[in-house]
Amino acid sequence: MIIDFHTHTFPEELAGRAIGKLAASSRARNHLDGTAGALRASMREAGVDYSVLLPVVTRTGQQGDINRAAIETNRHSGETGLISFGGIHPENEDYREILRFLAENGVKGIKIHPVFQRVPIDDIRYLRIIECADENDMIVITHAGYDIGFPGEDFSSVERIRRMLDAVKPRKFVLAHMGGWDCWEEVEEHIVGRDVWLDTAFSLLPIEAAPGTVRKPEENPPLSGEQFLRMVRRHGAERILFGTDSPWSGQREMVAAVRNSGLTAGEQEAILGGNAEKLLHLHGESAG
Repeated sequence: MIIDFHTHTFPEELAGRAIGKLAASSRARNHLDGTAGALRASMREAGVDYSVLLPVVTRTGQQGDINRAAIETNRHSGETGLISFGGIHPENEDYREILRFLAENGVKGIKIHPVFQRVPIDDIRYLRIIECADENDMIVITHAGYDIGFPGEDFSSVERIRRMLDAVKPRKFVLAHMGGWDCWEEVEEHIVGRDVWLDTAFSLLPIEAAPGTVRKPEENPPLSGEQFLRMVRRHGAERILFGTDSPWSGQREMVAAVRNSGLTAGEQEAILGGNAEKLLHLHGESAG
């Protein structure tokens, strides 16, 4: 089974505008148009059984529509292969009610994004949400490290992540982008070996320039194959999750990158799906 733990889609009426804006700010080419239909076609081509959708609440008040859509998506996961997490903003004072509602309706996790939400990951508003999600046995996944569209901003820097983990010690916490995008040396020093999962999203392949933009080869280079293998084996392959950040990386290309990375067959099986299957409690279920 292959499970992509890190994907994004948008409602069809918003996808074009959202993707265009993000491509412009990041100067990164999108591989898909941001719709659920395009993602499902990509999954079929790449042999991906499930994709986890990670919506981001960028302002308070958005979470109602986003979370109702997540619940509806999950009603059809067996047919579509799409599993949606919920969203929450750190300024939602009713965070306990929001998380309880999601858990009671079978939503298995939430996505937070300190850079887009403009709040540092070690802020008390996030700490209380992470603690409450833990009480509801929910997974929390966060953007980790810098963000390609906001150069140098440290809302989810490795140092802030380290402080958050020291304060909260969550049981089901996932750091995207191999623990910290574009700062993997710090991840190796301060995060590798801790009781968290890391996903591979947007970390293993060179970034392709968006049409009409230029990216130099040395600009934001991907994680080297040597460092990736070292991090996997020091952290433990059982704590690494396959993720693409689709539509910003191709699923077929990312599956191939993992297959060709030098991992053993057992490590590949765990990372490409086995670990996520256990974390999501899918128990060998196949979609469609």
